[in-house]
Amino acid sequence: MTLPDKMTALVQLNDGYSGTQTGPNIDDLTPFVAEKTIPLPTPGKGQALIKVHLAAVNPSDIHFIKGEYGQPCIKGVPAGFEAVGEVVAGDTPLIGQRVSFFASASGSWAEYAMTDASGLVPCRPDLAEPDAAGQIVNPLTAIAMFDIVKDSGADSFILNAAGSQLGKLLIALGRDHDIKPIAVVRRSEQAAMLKELGAAKVIVTSEDDPLDEVKTVFSTLKPRVLLDAVGDQFTADLFFAMPAHSRWVNYGKLATEAPALTQLAQLIFQSKVIEGFWLTKWMKQVDPARIPQAFGEIQERFVTGKWVTDVAGIVPLSEAMEKLPELLAKPDGKAFIDPRQ
Repeated sequence: MTLPDKMTALVQLNDGYSGTQTGPNIDDLTPFVAEKTIPLPTPGKGQALIKVHLAAVNPSDIHFIKGEYGQPCIKGVPAGFEAVGEVVAGDTPLIGQRVSFFASASGSWAEYAMTDASGLVPCRPDLAEPDAAGQIVNPLTAIAMFDIVKDSGADSFILNAAGSQLGKLLIALGRDHDIKPIAVVRRSEQAAMLKELGAAKVIVTSEDDPLDEVKTVFSTLKPRVLLDAVGDQFTADLFFAMPAHSRWVNYGKLATEAPALTQLAQLIFQSKVIEGFWLTKWMKQVDPARIPQAFGEIQERFVTGKWVTDVAGIVPLSEAMEKLPELLAKPDGKAFIDPRQ
């Protein structure tokens, strides 16, 4: 394959960290990225160059371009973490194959991306493109965090932002393993859909006295794990209402204001734990055999329909600066960028 000298990409405009925490909402990309024509990346030892078919857009991407993520912005480098595409060059035997990947060297909001060859995930031919483009960040996180749930030995667990793509994946895992999911959402119109998916209970925080509903639910179900993408005051109150030996696992920060931890004595006398989860760190610490095993399970679940990717929309790379914020504002579904259009 003859490769071009240049490519189109959405390039980061800033360096480092911003010091802000404004959440994953965005109505204007122009302070953070710009569409530019830049030289094609050249893979070095242990790296692979991928022609991007479809790139996912996750909340972590938005935090990253704003300088609010766990790693700094790098001015002049394309944005975008997760995608699917064809390996076209590099230090790998997977050249010519379709792979999912996490773009560690040159981002996926571009015609071509570059990453460590060791992280490439070969895709089954029957795996749909949106499922392949988004099979790392949310599905692998769901598998990893559900391992925590299973290890707790409880017959239920609780999760907020439950109407998100990740939330739906976790609810389906709970359903299929007979561990009852307790879903927390802001909008009442999501309740019926989540119950149909497999949620044992749905708590709507916008309704009157949601903590009273929590106490009613906890009188029969005793969740030991709280999977939290929000980090707001209700989440803290929810945690302090949980049984002894419970774990609050925070993996996101949708809320922009920190909660007040009003019952810290529970950490001492009830052996409760508050901890963070970051997929990047988990992948470095887990038994290496667990990762390919997890991807086999992920692809099987998508292909068999046990998991479904809800697609909010796909925007061409050439129109992403204008159309992506509007797409991300939709309440449900996942956004994608197509560099081939």
